[in-house]
Amino acid sequence: MLSRFSEWLADAIGGTSIKILEFRPSQHGSIDRNWSFLADIDGVPRSFIIRKRFPTTVFAGHTTVEEFTLLQVAHEHGVKVPRPIAFCDDPDVLGSSFSLLENIDGTSSGSDVVRDVSLGGDRSTLAQRLGRELAKIHRIRPPVSCLSFFDAPTSPPAATEIARMRSILDRLNIRRPALEWGLRWTESNATNPERITLVHSDFRTGNYILDSRGLTAVLEWNFASWGDPISDLGSFCAECWRFGRNDLEAGGIGTRSEFYDGYRMESGTKVDDTAVRYWEVVAHLRCAVLALQMGQQDRSEHQPSLALALNSRITAEIELLIVRATAPVTWRNVRGS
Repeated sequence: MLSRFSEWLADAIGGTSIKILEFRPSQHGSIDRNWSFLADIDGVPRSFIIRKRFPTTVFAGHTTVEEFTLLQVAHEHGVKVPRPIAFCDDPDVLGSSFSLLENIDGTSSGSDVVRDVSLGGDRSTLAQRLGRELAKIHRIRPPVSCLSFFDAPTSPPAATEIARMRSILDRLNIRRPALEWGLRWTESNATNPERITLVHSDFRTGNYILDSRGLTAVLEWNFASWGDPISDLGSFCAECWRFGRNDLEAGGIGTRSEFYDGYRMESGTKVDDTAVRYWEVVAHLRCAVLALQMGQQDRSEHQPSLALALNSRITAEIELLIVRATAPVTWRNVRGS
């Protein structure tokens, strides 16, 4: 297999002498199965990432080639992503289709990122930088011809997301009153977005890479779509993705104002804090529904997994966050009335 892969790699990058020096699982990525490898190419060592679809029905999203196309678009617009190099759809090379990407050194683990302040440089600057990076993503607006696989928005993004989560809960045949309350609350409080842009849909701590100096890449584009850009700010600030650092409301790494400032400076638009907090509730609902999906996947015959089983146990904690965030007194404080 490595021999076939070496031949494909030589054609993909134009090398004449290829020798694979190291091939091992990558620490980055939870949705796809990633490997990092070091190759000697015409006497020069180079490091790459192989990205393949993870064999599970839980993480339904874009195909491997669609995500590769997304990375190409983001890279062309100056977003900090692993540079997309080539795509292979020949199953004889590595068993299934895969993407070849530039390898990015650093740490992406959410718990490590919030605890190790040596990562990312100055945290205030980092929070602003992440806001700026998100604003770059939101500069990409429809139509984009190579993103024709995206569904065109036919209803407000919040309504689409609420319907999707309701459909999943119906299929799971699970009755969770706190989630039903959260869905009804988000439905009743939804507003139409001022603009539709590309949204990452999973922009949070744990889905970007840091080294000692700062941000090196934004990962996990599997759920990207056309949508309300404020939804990405809500995902980043959601309490469920702060990894215990609730004093730092922007992803557990900085203040909300620092993150907002970075976004405003890059986008030229003021952040609607009430809208962000609305989308934080939606982010909590997404997290809870995903945890329930993981639990069902673990109980299936096809993919028993300790990791899935453990992740499924957080549903009750997320439900508590939803109830607290949607309490009438909370929203009186948010709206200042």
